[in-house]
Amino acid sequence: MTRSTRRNFLKSTAAATAAVASTPYFLTSANAKPLSANDRFVIGCIGTGSMGTGDAEGVANFGDVVAVCDVDTNHMERARNSEKIGKGKAEMYKDYRKLLERKDIEVVTIVTPDHWHTKIAIEALQAGKHVFCQKPLTLTLEENVRIRAAAMKYPDRVFIVGTQQRSDKDRFMRAVNMVQHGLLGDIKKITCGINGGDVGGPFMKSTPPAHLDWDVWQGQTEPVDYIKERCHYQYRWWYEYSGGKFTDWGAHHIDIALWAAGMTNKGSGPVEVDGTDANHPVEFKDGYPTVDNHYNTSHDFNIVHKFANGMEIHVTSRGDNGVLIEGTKGRIFVNRGKISGAPIEENWDKDVFNEEALVKLYNGKPFEWHKANFFRCVREGGTPVSDLHSHLQTMNLCHLSVIAARLKRSFKWNPATEMIEGDEQAAAMQARKQRAGYEIPVVS
Repeated sequence: MTRSTRRNFLKSTAAATAAVASTPYFLTSANAKPLSANDRFVIGCIGTGSMGTGDAEGVANFGDVVAVCDVDTNHMERARNSEKIGKGKAEMYKDYRKLLERKDIEVVTIVTPDHWHTKIAIEALQAGKHVFCQKPLTLTLEENVRIRAAAMKYPDRVFIVGTQQRSDKDRFMRAVNMVQHGLLGDIKKITCGINGGDVGGPFMKSTPPAHLDWDVWQGQTEPVDYIKERCHYQYRWWYEYSGGKFTDWGAHHIDIALWAAGMTNKGSGPVEVDGTDANHPVEFKDGYPTVDNHYNTSHDFNIVHKFANGMEIHVTSRGDNGVLIEGTKGRIFVNRGKISGAPIEENWDKDVFNEEALVKLYNGKPFEWHKANFFRCVREGGTPVSDLHSHLQTMNLCHLSVIAARLKRSFKWNPATEMIEGDEQAAAMQARKQRAGYEIPVVS
């Protein structure tokens, strides 16, 4: 990033921070427009690959999918013709902006590759839509600032992030509730086991398939020759489009760690990030891969986030996938298959894990399926269980992990200003240059 680009980022960060500072956090989506109990929502689905198809089928339980959008026509046509989604009637759009222009569409799903999430989500908010967006919501720390400003400007739009672990009552919610009630004592260390990224290459360059608009798929990123392994699911192993496991599983497990530790409000976060114990499958120079035909995200790492209160969060590729929470009174481990530890086996939480606790974790709403909670908030108002603002605290740690790993060093982070301090090279990586024509809106 050039000095002028960095100066502009600093200015935009300061302006956006000032704009949202005067708006109470709890007002987010509190003014959502109630609908008749008999209404079915009118829905548009942007991004209809494998995950996009699953989410489209899920939201179709609550409304009619009248439009689908994808730059891969195979994906789009499959969604349109699915009896669970478009039922052969949905309009197809290769340009998501055309879908957003439709006044009848109230809700959109955004299930694209990561580097498209923020731009589409901000424009959806500007278009008056309620948004379900898959994680990870952002590609950079700068994008965190931009989308927070947009969400605060449009508090009547409900925005939920697809981190469904927040709706896992018997495992993750139980773990969070136990920590929040102080049953484990003071939390000293949380280990987020997220596995390592895939290793592969060299890959062959080729002509993009006729059903894929490769140029548009690349979006804000620098255009390159097509490699099949850069696209669709495998995009997540390239820093150009994602953060590897740091933003893939990290967006889930770091979220649980911060939720449990009560670090989900703006201004909370680590004060130092140590990335010295990180390795990549290809050689890096100044934080960037030296080859363009291999997967390049980290496959072996242990990133340490140090907090002012003495707590540490370790983000690691080593050991079991899951979240290990260690306090002064006990420790528990939780993942998608189990929750274990003496506090669980001995039912330390028998008096506090109840309906009242679940309602509190659900921001005053009854416990229910993740997408059901979203549509309830659209209908009634309120903040969904996986809201944008708390997710951005998770994304701060995810992106800081990426930067520390890429530079393989430690640096200071100011959670109040949301800026890396004392390391100009690391601070420059908080933002990325965006390709002309694909810039992300700045909302003031």
